[in-house]
Formats: sequence, structure tokens, C-alpha cells
Amino acid sequence: MLREIVFDTETTGFHPEEGDKLVEIGAVELLNHVPTGVQFHQYINPERDMPEDAFKVHGLSTEFLKDFPTFKDVAKDWLDFVGDAKLVAHNASFDMKFVNFELKGLGYEELSWDRVVDTLEIARKLFPGARVNLDALCRRYGVDNTSRTLHGALLDAQLLAEVYLEMLGGQEPSMLMEEKKISKHSDADFIRQKRVFREPRPFPLSEEEIKAHEDFIASKLSNAVWLA
Repeated sequence: MLREIVFDTETTGFHPEEGDKLVEIGAVELLNHVPTGVQFHQYINPERDMPEDAFKVHGLSTEFLKDFPTFKDVAKDWLDFVGDAKLVAHNASFDMKFVNFELKGLGYEELSWDRVVDTLEIARKLFPGARVNLDALCRRYGVDNTSRTLHGALLDAQLLAEVYLEMLGGQEPSMLMEEKKISKHSDADFIRQKRVFREPRPFPLSEEEIKAHEDFIASKLSNAVWLA
């Protein structure tokens, strides 16, 4: 069974090696390309000030974050959630750079690049020359992103999961999946795609068509079991 974690991060800036820190991680789980409803979400105290430019992007202030745990306190929870799953991110080099910098600083093994799927690279190959940020891809695939007024790791991960599944050809529930306890992390039932009910379209037969059908039955299928 293929398990993937679609995730996103928010930070204080662009350069962890210069002191920028993670402030939020959001992630959703897919099994065989089907969302399970299982998610990971954590705000993180960066133990430093929040630059104004970063605050304008995600709206997370120093005051808001000060009472949340540090990454040191949540690193193991994050690694336990991720397990050995594939990691899906948009502009994955940014998110992986921060996550691995923090993990390495705590003495954990870094997450390897051979398990990463970068949806930005996929989008650039699918739509060369076009805008391929998350908002643009949502518009292209008809994914509702109207609630995305600011960047938020969990919301962005949820939107990216929808976009990623569209990139793969559209979401289809796997018939191999059990409807109960599809994940070791949760007993949530897997999410099926909602289908719009439509009334059956009537196609009334003419008298000529009814007579032709009766003649066919009489001449070709006179011994049919349902006529007995």
C-alpha cells in the first residue's frame, strides 16, 4: 500500500542557516492516492522574533506562537507521523531544507530526498511557461481556495493534496482499501468522492420499436430462460 504525506511549512524567513526557524507544519495523509482524513498540524515556538515580512505572509506573530512547543518538543511526533511514507510538497527544496536543518540540529537523521515528490517540478513540466504557484494550480484544476487569505501550513497541505491528485489524473477511491481503520494513525473512514445525483433520462420507445423488439424475441430468443 502506497502511503504519502502531503505537507507544508511556514517559517520566519528563507535561511535556516542564518537563524530562520519553522513556525508551523501541516500535513495530510494519502493511501493509494486517496485522502484518509488523517492529518498532522502543529504551531511551533521559534524562540525568536517574527520579521514583519514573514508575518504579512502567514499572520503568525511572536505573541501568538510563544506558548506553543518548540520543534525539539514535537520532532519525534512529526517523525512518527511521517514514518517511511513518501513526502509530497510544493517547492519541496524549501520545506525540506528547514525540516532537515532542524532535525540535524537535534541529532536526528535527515529525511532523504529519494522519498520526496516535488509538485512544483511536476507542474513546470505539465505547464511550461505558465504560473505554477499553488493559487494558480487551484484555479487551473478548479480547487476551491477562497479561504486562503493568508498562507497556512495545514490549509495549504489540504489544497496541495487536491491539486496533486488532479495532477495524477483525478481522485479515485481504491477498491483494495478497507473501509475501516485504513491507517495505523486513525480509524477514520476513507473519503469517497461525492457524486451528484441525476434523475435517469427517459427514452420512450415508439410502437414500431416495441413491435420490432417483440419480433426479435419471438424469432431469435424463443427458448430464453426468462420467457419460461
